[in-house]
Amino acid sequence: MGLIGVAAGVVVSSAVLADMSISTTGLVETTVIFWLIHIGVQFVALRVLIRQPSVALAGLLAVASTIVSLVIVVLIVPGLYIHGASTYLFATLIIWATTAVADVIGTRKIRDRRTGRRQERRGG
Repeated sequence: MGLIGVAAGVVVSSAVLADMSISTTGLVETTVIFWLIHIGVQFVALRVLIRQPSVALAGLLAVASTIVSLVIVVLIVPGLYIHGASTYLFATLIIWATTAVADVIGTRKIRDRRTGRRQERRGG
């Protein structure tokens, strides 16, 4: 669900933020590259920099890794344009929120499937 959340966040961001635009090919490239960079940044931060993260620290880390990933992706992907610090900030928050929502939905679907399979095996 992470890829869907990133793609949705980028689409919503470019639709609502005047100083952000993305091409169709840029959307595909941005989604994949952003997702990979985001995973790498979070892994490094959680495993190397932070030994025992709290829930609040994990949330802050997610927002920070989102902005780091966004800055890197803007430098790499030619079809993605963002102008201005406030646009970066709002795009970060939108992408972070859509990714979080997609993760929650994905986790619930997985849990519901597992629960449904257990009930089927039990005859319920």
